[in-house]
Amino acid sequence: MDRIGSIVGISLSLLFSFFSVTITSAAAAASSATSFNVSTISFDEGYTPLFADFNIHRSEDGRSANLLLNRYAGSGFISSKYYDYGFFSAKIKLPGDYTAGVVVAFYTSNGDVFEKNHDELDIEFLGDIEGKPWRFQTNVYGNGSTGRGREERYKLWFDPTKDFHQYSILWNPKKIIFYVDRVPIREVMRNEAMGGDYPSKPMSLYATIWDASSWATSGGRYSVRYEYEPFVSEFTDFILEGCPVDPLEQLPDSLDCLEKKAALEAAEYSEITTESRQAMKWFRERYMYYSYCYDTLRYPVPPPECVLVPSEQVRFRESGRLKFEAIPRRQPKRRKGRSRRQAAKVAVRQADM
Repeated sequence: MDRIGSIVGISLSLLFSFFSVTITSAAAAASSATSFNVSTISFDEGYTPLFADFNIHRSEDGRSANLLLNRYAGSGFISSKYYDYGFFSAKIKLPGDYTAGVVVAFYTSNGDVFEKNHDELDIEFLGDIEGKPWRFQTNVYGNGSTGRGREERYKLWFDPTKDFHQYSILWNPKKIIFYVDRVPIREVMRNEAMGGDYPSKPMSLYATIWDASSWATSGGRYSVRYEYEPFVSEFTDFILEGCPVDPLEQLPDSLDCLEKKAALEAAEYSEITTESRQAMKWFRERYMYYSYCYDTLRYPVPPPECVLVPSEQVRFRESGRLKFEAIPRRQPKRRKGRSRRQAAKVAVRQADM
């Protein structure tokens, strides 16, 4: 029996190793092809400064832009148009060294038009003290549903301060997919039970860097230290795919918009292949450290879009946090939809005084 048990144990170990290698290889393959086959645009073709233009530095060829945070202000840019669904992407390189309290955000929103019932899709990067890695989170809001945050938090498998990596948001009438390089890290499938919580109004793309000392690092324990300024977030390879519209016009889709929506749904980034789904599994089982879907204290009944994956679920406590890893605690409390912009504008006003 001991010999049989040993053989079974070795066989299971080899089987586990095989699947582990297969998943890791799939993730490596997906990540190595770091760009989708989509045309990029220049900054001026798609964007305009949002605030603190003096802290936005554009390259001579117009293909790149740097956002700076210093003691005077943060900075940000916004797409020149609103989009009725789309694919939004850029390659980003984050600031290095001490970045506690610093937040770099790449997100879609319509909060400036629909202040009380805005939609939003977030990728937020959270800085840390020197020697500790950047973390990031994604979130989904529809129709002003800020009281029902749908955030997930993660670490990265690479140092985002050493080189550019592509971060992308796919948003179409059926699904939302967040990507890091070509690895899908999160998928939200639309269903009827979500109702207005699924973002459905036209949105702009935003990119910002700002001082979030009150909450971003260890719940506000560590603040931005301006002796390390400027904090520079670099952006390049801009992609804006979708149908530009007037967000306040309630008109039927034009033929051009219908064609663009069809192209959006048929594009390679709108479907997760078998290989890419293995890569997503690899990422989520190793680098996700909070998910609202597994936070049963907050949501005794998971929100309708949640798909509970046993291999993920077993890793989390009822609070939605990891069982076996110490992660800085922060209550999953959502800030108001425009707080990033308001905080930055306050900093600008203070600098002008």
